Amino acid sequence: MRDSRFDVWAPHAETLTLHLDGSELPMRRTDGDWWVPDAALELDEATHDYGYLVDGATTPIPDPRSRWQPDGVHGLSRTFDPARQPWTDGDWTGRTLAGSVIIELHVGTFTPEGTLDSAIERLDHLQSLGVDFVEVMPVNAFSGTHGWGYDGVDWFAVHEGYGGPAAYQRFVEACHERGIGVIQDVVYNHLGPSGNYLGQFGPYLSDHHATAWGDTVNLDGENSDEVRAYIRDNVAMWLRDFHVDGLRLDAVHALIDDRAVHILEELARDVDELEAHVGRPLTLIAESDLNNPRLITSDEAGGYGLDAQWSDDFHHAVHVTLTGETSGYYADFEGLDALAKVLTKGFFHDGTVSTFRGRHHGRALPAQTRTWRLVVSSQNHDQIGNRAIGDRITATLSPGQLAIAATLELTSPFTPMLFMGEEWGATTPFQFFSSHPEPELAKATTEGRIGEFARMGWDAAVVPNPQDVETFTRSKLDWTELEKPEHARLLEIYRELIALRRREADITTPWLDASSVDASEEHGTLVVTRGSIVIAVNFSSQERELRVERATEVLFSTDEQAALGETTGTVTGAPVGASVVPLRLLAQSAAVLRVSRA
Repeated sequence: MRDSRFDVWAPHAETLTLHLDGSELPMRRTDGDWWVPDAALELDEATHDYGYLVDGATTPIPDPRSRWQPDGVHGLSRTFDPARQPWTDGDWTGRTLAGSVIIELHVGTFTPEGTLDSAIERLDHLQSLGVDFVEVMPVNAFSGTHGWGYDGVDWFAVHEGYGGPAAYQRFVEACHERGIGVIQDVVYNHLGPSGNYLGQFGPYLSDHHATAWGDTVNLDGENSDEVRAYIRDNVAMWLRDFHVDGLRLDAVHALIDDRAVHILEELARDVDELEAHVGRPLTLIAESDLNNPRLITSDEAGGYGLDAQWSDDFHHAVHVTLTGETSGYYADFEGLDALAKVLTKGFFHDGTVSTFRGRHHGRALPAQTRTWRLVVSSQNHDQIGNRAIGDRITATLSPGQLAIAATLELTSPFTPMLFMGEEWGATTPFQFFSSHPEPELAKATTEGRIGEFARMGWDAAVVPNPQDVETFTRSKLDWTELEKPEHARLLEIYRELIALRRREADITTPWLDASSVDASEEHGTLVVTRGSIVIAVNFSSQERELRVERATEVLFSTDEQAALGETTGTVTGAPVGASVVPLRLLAQSAAVLRVSRA
C-alpha cells in the first residue's frame, strides 16, 4: 500500500523533491496537481523528518499539512500519527453550549511554565470553579517562542513551545476526565508573516480581495476548491483526531467568499455530519463584529448554520457602565439604557447608527433566537490585550464593581465566557506580545503597535514593546494571588454564581423576550426580571433601597448584607394581592432574588 503521508498539493511547482530523513526522493505530479513519491517507500513505524524542495531549491520547506514542527516553522516537518494516543475518554459524551460557562485561556501565560502539560495541573481549579468549557487561544505553530498565536502559519501543527501535538492530546483528555469540554480558537482568515511557505506550493492566498492583514485566503478564486478542502480538513482534524469539542472561528467577517455556498455554511454542514458520526455535540462559534444574525440562523432558513457567535455589545455596555469610559467604540454605549437593550435584545447595534463607524450597523436578532447562541464576556483577550497597556478592569474597578461585573455576566441569558484569572480578580495585565526572530519584522511589529495606539489617542510612551520578553512574562498569571483574602472572596462569588446559574432554570431560559429590565439612570440601579428570578444591581456610590414586586428570598448577594424588608403594600396596576418588598443594597453591589410568580 502506498504511503500517502507525503503527498502534497502543489500546482505552482514545476519539479518537486521529497527530502526524507536526509535522502532526496523524486516526486511526480498526479491528477488535481497532487504530487506523490515516484517510488514506493519502505518505512518502519518510527517518526520521520521531511520537507520539500520546490523547483530545484536547496533548502527544504515544511509540509503545508505538517502535523509536527519540532524545530519551528522554518524547520523540517515530522510525521505524527494521532491514532497512537491511547485515549481513555471513550465515555465522554461531550457538552452542549446551551447552559454552559466558558473560560478562555492562553497556554503560554496560563502557568509559569507556559505549556500544555503544566496547564493540566491547573485544571482542578477550573473544575472546582464549575466551568463547562475551556476555550484555548490559537496553538497552531507560529514563528518565535511566544505570542498570541493569531499569526500562525502551520495550521495542522501544535506549537512546539507548548509541547507539540502529543501534549495537546494529553491536555484534551485531562479536560474530559474532569468533565470539561475544549473549544479551540482557530484562524482561517489570514496567515502570519513569518514561516508562510504556502505560496510556493499553490494559490492559498489571493489579492482578489483586501483585508487589514494583506492578501486574503483564496476561498472563491481559481483552485479555491483545494484551499477550502485544506480548511475543512483542518476543522475535521481538531474535532476528530484531537477529540476537541468545538472551534472558535477567528474574525469570520474577514473570510471573504463570493461563492454561492459560503465556506462557513460548508464548515457547519461538515461538523453536523461529523457530530452524527462521533455521537457527541460539536460546536462552531464565530467571532464577528457584524451583528449579523445570518451566522447563527439555520441553513434551512437561509443562514450559515453556526451554533453561536461572540457578541461584543454586552462587553461594551457593561464596561462603559462600570468604568465610565466612552472613547472610541464605547461612545454609543453610554447610559444604562444601552445595557438594558443588550439584555433584552441581544444586540445593541441592530440597525442603529454606530458613531464609531459613521454609519448604521447590525441587524435585529429574530425573536426566536436562542439566547445561548451569543457568547458574552466582561473581559476577554481582545478587550484586555488591545488596550494600550493591556490592563484588566481589575486595575480601575473596586471589589464591589468587579462583583457586579461577575453578576451581570453569569446571570445573563447568554453564554458567559470568563478570561483566565478574571475569577479571582487577577492583577496581572494581558499585553500584546510577540517574539519574531527576524529583526525587520520585529521592528515593524513594535512600530506598528505603537502607531496604532497613537492613532487611537493613547500615550505612545506607555505602550509596552511587544518584542520585549518582559511584556510576555508580566502577562503570566500570578497564582499566588489566590492566597489573598480579597482574591479568594471574588473567587467564591464566581463559584456561587456559576452554581446558582446551574440550579435556577430561569437564569438560563433561552428566550430573548423572557427578560424585562427597569433601569434608573438617576439612581444608578438596574432590575432584571426573568421568570421567578430578579437580578438587582446598585451601580451607585450610595446605598439604595429598591422595591421589588413579590420578592420572597435572597438567593445571592455580593455584599453578604442584602436583605429583604417587610412587605409594604401593593403595586399600582399590579394584579390583586401582588406585594412590594423593599430590598436594601449597599453601594456598588448586586443581589439575585426569587420572586413568586404572578
